[in-house]
Amino acid sequence: MPIIVQALNAADSRDREDLEKIYRDAPPWLFAPFSGALQLTEEALADGTLIAGRFNDRLLGAARLRPQGNVWYLSHLCVRKVTRRRGVAERLVNEARKMASQAGARLRLQAPAGHLEAQALAAKLHLPLDVLPL
Repeated sequence: MPIIVQALNAADSRDREDLEKIYRDAPPWLFAPFSGALQLTEEALADGTLIAGRFNDRLLGAARLRPQGNVWYLSHLCVRKVTRRRGVAERLVNEARKMASQAGARLRLQAPAGHLEAQALAAKLHLPLDVLPL
C-alpha cells in the first residue's frame, strides 16, 4: 500500500499521537520559530498548512506547506525515526511539488540557516533552499 499524502486540518487522538512520535526525535533547530513540536503542530493544524504521509492509517511523516503566491514553501519536514530511509520524505516532497505545480506555483524548501541536513535534503531532492525567517 502506498504512502498517502494529505493535508491535515484536524487531527484525532491517534493522529496527534503519531505527530508527537514524528517530531519526538527531531533536532531542536527544526522547530524554529516555534517553541517546540506542540506549538508547531497546533499552529499548522489551525492555519491548514500541515501535510502528512499516511501508511496503513498511521502518520509516518509531516511537514508544513505554505502557499505564498507563485511560490509554496515546504518546511519543518520530519519522518518518524523508525521509518526513515524508506522514501517517506521524498514522497512528501514530491506530492508537495505536485500540489504547488497544479496551483501554478514553484516549490521551495525552507529551513533555519546553516544546517547541513537541510542543505543535503535540498540537494538530493533538487529543491531550492531558502532561509526560514524567524
